[in-house]
Amino acid sequence: MPVQIGLQLYTLREECARNLVETLSKVAELGYRGVEFAGFYGCSAVEVSRMLQEFNLHPIASHVSIDDLRQRLPEVLEFHREIGCDYIVCPWVGPQLFRDGNRARALIGELEEIGKTVGQRGMRFGYHNHAFELENRLDGEIALDALYRRTEASAVLAELDLYWIRRAGEDELAYLRRYAGRIPVVHLKDMAEDGFFAEVGTGVMDLDGIFAVGNTSGVQWYVVEQDECRHHSSLESVKISMEQLKERGWV
Repeated sequence: MPVQIGLQLYTLREECARNLVETLSKVAELGYRGVEFAGFYGCSAVEVSRMLQEFNLHPIASHVSIDDLRQRLPEVLEFHREIGCDYIVCPWVGPQLFRDGNRARALIGELEEIGKTVGQRGMRFGYHNHAFELENRLDGEIALDALYRRTEASAVLAELDLYWIRRAGEDELAYLRRYAGRIPVVHLKDMAEDGFFAEVGTGVMDLDGIFAVGNTSGVQWYVVEQDECRHHSSLESVKISMEQLKERGWV
């Protein structure tokens, strides 16, 4: 059964920096139905909104740095309201924060407060993981699990990055089940046999299992991302990922 497939624009960061409108046009041509932003490259909210409408792309979510969330939250929320994006995601914090229990606890509390503020504006807030949140412990618990257990699900959603869960030695399907109902968006990535990033459908990740479990766990969007592309250009890589998904009947 087809699912909703989007693209994390970080994959095409160099192309976006050169020409965002041209890049979004190519993304739509490839068959992606939505995008997740990782910056706006100097474009105004009016300009971004116009691009999304022109290419019929849904603004799935947006990665916003922890510094901007701390220092510019009202401006951030207004910009995203104007482009019709209601899901703000913290994409990264320094790994050192999860190696220090006091700093990790403080961060978790801060994320919940940010999430509550976002929620008061009628929007949603989530946290995106890498491997280090699963490789570190907080009071004897995997730090990522501690983060989600100590925050309200309504305040901090889970944007699970399935590649990094596997890279940390954990079971991505188990995490999809564990956070069912809290994961409207997940990062769909693939892994080469040597552990490097791969085009979706060309690596070792169990796509059929991911979609089967994800669909029963409330996942609404599967966002393709490839942090680095070593055999192809980034545009060719996202094209290959989409072709693989189409061949398997998921698009």
